[in-house]
Amino acid sequence: MHLARLTAVIGIAVASFTGGAARAADRYALDPMHTFVVFKITDVGYAHVVGWFTAVAGELTFDPADVTKSTLKVTIKTASIDTHFARRNKDLMSPDFLNVAEFPEMTFKSTSVERTGDKKGKVTGELTLLGVTKPVTMDVTFNKIAPNPFNKNTPTAGFEAHTAIKRSDFGMKADIPNIGDEVDISIDAQATKM
Repeated sequence: MHLARLTAVIGIAVASFTGGAARAADRYALDPMHTFVVFKITDVGYAHVVGWFTAVAGELTFDPADVTKSTLKVTIKTASIDTHFARRNKDLMSPDFLNVAEFPEMTFKSTSVERTGDKKGKVTGELTLLGVTKPVTMDVTFNKIAPNPFNKNTPTAGFEAHTAIKRSDFGMKADIPNIGDEVDISIDAQATKM
């Protein structure tokens, strides 16, 4: 339960797929009011628990002439987890799960960006959670890059991203299999030109 996102800002790098809307080395920052890093995990097989992280920050640079030169860094505060249930939130912050006292942040740093379609791409990077770093690839859909009429016409990019990880890969093994190992992660985000 994390990353999320992720991770999250990831798809902005794909914004360059639209061509000429941005110049090389443009820098964007995630808009925390319009960024949602959501996870879903099975709960004893009956249904899924859904939650999100409310403190996500990130920055990216991208080159519209060469998408592969784009870069992305994201940081998520692990204690910002919210599942709409205070007792469960506290449990997820404990050493059995996110261990927020020892690991207050999780991070993602891109290692490659690949174009796979007109507004589609894959962003691969290193996710660090609980002190363990593993490669993660996200499928990204770029939605739009344009002046934002609600933010003084500042150039803004929007995207969606999706991935799934195994929490056990990062050493988070508590209550498997009753609580699922695979964590489904979805990101919807906007990023504003810096």
